[in-house]
Amino acid sequence: MHPQLSASPKYRRWLSQLLANGLDIQEVEEVYTRFRHDGDPLFSLLLLHATTPEGDKIPPICFLKGPVVSVLVCLINKDTREKQVLLVRQRRICNGGLIYETVAGMVDAADDPHETAVRETEEETGLKVLPEQVIPLNRSSYFVSSGTSDEDMYFYYCEIEMSAEEIHSFHDRQQGVDHEHERIFTYICPIPEALRLITNVNSLLNIYLYLDQTNRQTEASLYR
Repeated sequence: MHPQLSASPKYRRWLSQLLANGLDIQEVEEVYTRFRHDGDPLFSLLLLHATTPEGDKIPPICFLKGPVVSVLVCLINKDTREKQVLLVRQRRICNGGLIYETVAGMVDAADDPHETAVRETEEETGLKVLPEQVIPLNRSSYFVSSGTSDEDMYFYYCEIEMSAEEIHSFHDRQQGVDHEHERIFTYICPIPEALRLITNVNSLLNIYLYLDQTNRQTEASLYR
């Protein structure tokens, strides 16, 4: 195994979770690893030879990716109170097509999820937000594909009040980080349209978590 992989926080985090849950690990084989420009592993395909506490062989394939954030950016017209969501559009390897998504990004080794959520919001949309404006939607992370990957998601939202002109200025901007080969365009739309456009399950869950939280906040305010 590549020493930069075995020493990385991403790999050590995954391994510690396996051991904490009682797995007897015989061997971990590295099949392929993609490294970032700074040498930190971006993701890795691994073969795990391990036995569960019940004495079973656990399915061996693991796509090591680590924690990821998703941020629903909601822009509110300060005059009409109408809400628009700020999505990003880019080509994805799932089908090679253009995919509409909420802001998302992988958590770097030196960051915590909240720091990543704030940074990715600016990188992918051009919108500068303060840390206190980015609100968590889940207390503990949710696994994306628990049978084949360690990837787990932290969901957030932020609500920003703007004029109609300011909101429109964020539509169809080209964003992204060059060294990560990102070609991202922003897209402004109301929530019902976003639900029709989005085919990414994580982004849909982000919206539904946001709607659930805001509905509960509204209900609570009625009984004060």
